[in-house]
Amino acid sequence: MAPLIEVTNLKKHFPIRKGILGRTVANVLAVDGVTFSIDEGQTLGLVGESGCGKTTVGRAVLRLIEPTSGQIKVRGREISDLGKAELRPLRRQMQIVFQDPFSSLNPRIRVGKIVGEPLKVHGVGNKQERRDRVAQLFQRVGLRPEQIDNYPHQFSGGQRQRVSIARALALDPSFIVADEPVSALDVSIQAQVINLLVDLQRDLGLSYLFVSHNLAVVEHISHRVAVMYLGRIVPFRVA
Repeated sequence: MAPLIEVTNLKKHFPIRKGILGRTVANVLAVDGVTFSIDEGQTLGLVGESGCGKTTVGRAVLRLIEPTSGQIKVRGREISDLGKAELRPLRRQMQIVFQDPFSSLNPRIRVGKIVGEPLKVHGVGNKQERRDRVAQLFQRVGLRPEQIDNYPHQFSGGQRQRVSIARALALDPSFIVADEPVSALDVSIQAQVINLLVDLQRDLGLSYLFVSHNLAVVEHISHRVAVMYLGRIVPFRVA
C-alpha cells in the first residue's frame, strides 16, 4: 500500500538578488533534497532549530509555496506539476494549522465565518448547512457552538488555536500540516491542544506532518521523527 504522502528529493531555493537589474547572485538553500513519507493515520514529527527549513518543507508539500524541484505524491499521484485548477480538488484533502492563531485569524471577521469559509469556497452546502457544520466543528474541538458569532479577540490563545484546528477540519481532510501549532501557547494549554490533535487522529484517521523545535512535544505525538539541519534531513540516534 502506497504512503498517503511521499516526498522525494524536495528542494526550495530562494534567490538573493542584487543591483539595479535584480540579478541573482546566490541562492538560499532553504530545503535541499528532503525525502520522507507519511502513512495513513500516522504522524511524522519534523524537528529542528529555527531557520533549518522545516516550515518551508510543510508549505512546499501543500504547494502553498512552489518547490524548486522534487516530487510530491498524494496517494501515489504526483502533484508537483499540477496547475491551480487541477490542484483545487486536492486542497480539500490537505490543510494546515499555523503557528500563531491570532495572526492567522482575521480580527474583523467572526470566527464562524472564518471556519466556514473553506466550505463556501468549495461550494459545500447552503448558508444554514454551513453554519450547522461550523457549530458541529466547534463542539468537536472543545468550543461552545454559541461562540461561532464571536470575534478572535474574544478567545484565549488556546481557544484561537482550536478555532484554527476547526477551520482545518472543515473539509474533512486526510492530511494536516501542523506548523509549530503549540509553540505560542502556555505549557498547560499546549498539552490540551496536543491531546486534541491525538484524539482527532484516532477518531478521524488523520495523518500529520508535525513541525516543531520542541523534542518533548514531538516525542509525545509522533510515530516517527525526522531531524532537519541546514535544509536537509540528517541521521540521528537516541542515546
